[in-house]
Amino acid sequence: MNLKCIDKDMLVEGAFLRALSSLGSEKVQRALSLVSDKFLSLLPLKSLNCKKIFIPRENGAKMRLCVMSSGVKTGKRAGILWLHGGGYSLGAPEMAAFSFPEKLIKNINCVVVSPNYTLSAKAPYPAAFQDACAALEWMLENKEKLGIDGKKIIVGGESAGGGLACALAIYARDTGKDCFAFQIPLYPMLDDRVTKTSYNNSAPVWGTAENKSAWRIYLEDRVMNQNVPVYAAPARENNFSFLPPVISAVGTADPFYSEDISYFNNIRSSGAEVKLFVAKGAYHAFDMLAPYAEISKAAVDFLLDSCRDFIEKYL
Repeated sequence: MNLKCIDKDMLVEGAFLRALSSLGSEKVQRALSLVSDKFLSLLPLKSLNCKKIFIPRENGAKMRLCVMSSGVKTGKRAGILWLHGGGYSLGAPEMAAFSFPEKLIKNINCVVVSPNYTLSAKAPYPAAFQDACAALEWMLENKEKLGIDGKKIIVGGESAGGGLACALAIYARDTGKDCFAFQIPLYPMLDDRVTKTSYNNSAPVWGTAENKSAWRIYLEDRVMNQNVPVYAAPARENNFSFLPPVISAVGTADPFYSEDISYFNNIRSSGAEVKLFVAKGAYHAFDMLAPYAEISKAAVDFLLDSCRDFIEKYL
């Protein structure tokens, strides 16, 4: 990946991020995983009206939920289950302070619930997926207390969280829950196998080396095997019928570009509506890391407008 392919507004920052990045090392990801949740949990969420509560995991341990609410009063109050990014090995729900949930809460009448699912360095798949399922069940059971309008909720996430969102959409379809009005998986991490754009990708932030390390931590020796479950790598799904409509964005420099385009095309071909923003020259998590870029601003506007449209149409 030549840096000349990167959007001019984020080129300098991209070169800086690529020079500093050490996430291509599995050892570094594992080491950072031990401190990322504690460090990120300190991010202030007062402006997002956040309350932190704790619910039981399958193993009896407690899981932290960030329950954030909007000051916007007009329109339906949507319920959104949001899964944070970080390659499954990093991150925390408090990332909402600078990711898309912050935009949702400040522009749309909604309640956002985001769990601190188990990071892969602590426990590989299916721990994170089981935590996401537990958060989903809690949210469905507490819809009235949360003041959520409508029978259905929305599921979304960025990067690995987008992968979990897609996995939950498949799981809900498979188990007959019919609980999602639509999904918002942003540049989701979907495929542990090599794709056209995840091969030999040295783009800033997240490229081939980072991706390989993250999947090895998440799937261990199952990575790229034939028996990887679709709830771990949703791109392995073959049945795209009856999945909820999609709103998403992905950059052409992102290693996930090929897998995302293929996945969303399959959903569209199966009859569900898909609204997709393709950001030419944008690297992974561009809206979070380069929010000043014109392409990032355009993507956020597109995503918010699409959410308003889908809330009226499907919620």
